[in-house]
Amino acid sequence: MQQHPPTPAAGAALRLRRAVTADHAALADLWKRSVVATHHFLTPQAVDELYAAILQEYLPGVEELWLAEYEPSRPNDPGPEALGPNILAPDTPRPVGFMGCNWPQIEMLFVEPECFGLGIGKMLLDHARQRAMAEDATLTLDVNEQNPAALAFYEHMGFVVTGRSPVDGQGRPYPLLHMEWRRP
Repeated sequence: MQQHPPTPAAGAALRLRRAVTADHAALADLWKRSVVATHHFLTPQAVDELYAAILQEYLPGVEELWLAEYEPSRPNDPGPEALGPNILAPDTPRPVGFMGCNWPQIEMLFVEPECFGLGIGKMLLDHARQRAMAEDATLTLDVNEQNPAALAFYEHMGFVVTGRSPVDGQGRPYPLLHMEWRRP
């Protein structure tokens, strides 16, 4: 039986911070859970191959890596025993999303599947959009054409499709849509 990560405790505050090398294993695991939930076009073998590349090449290779996590609890917050077995204790920081950039290209953005719809992806993108506005930059990203939920999310966030590639960046048969966001 697959064990799912716990969900955040009610009222826990979300924060962004720069990821460090020690975070890479947890982020790669989060990536895998998110990809299994959303990239149904990938075979299990392809996911495993990409997992190794994420851990060894892609996470260490981006210029900036930001993660979203819930802040530790305050002294008067209830302890983990009051939260139940599937609730993340507020004093247990755990990444629930991350974004990697080679500025101004967003190379990756993944969210814990149990946290979809909680505003984590929006928070990460808002961070990039604020910087883009300050620098008058155009944000770009690529999204798998076969991932309609991600495409809809980025369109909802103001990105527009500017092109298409029939293969991904490594030449695999996973078409990419090129998108950009400009200051309104």
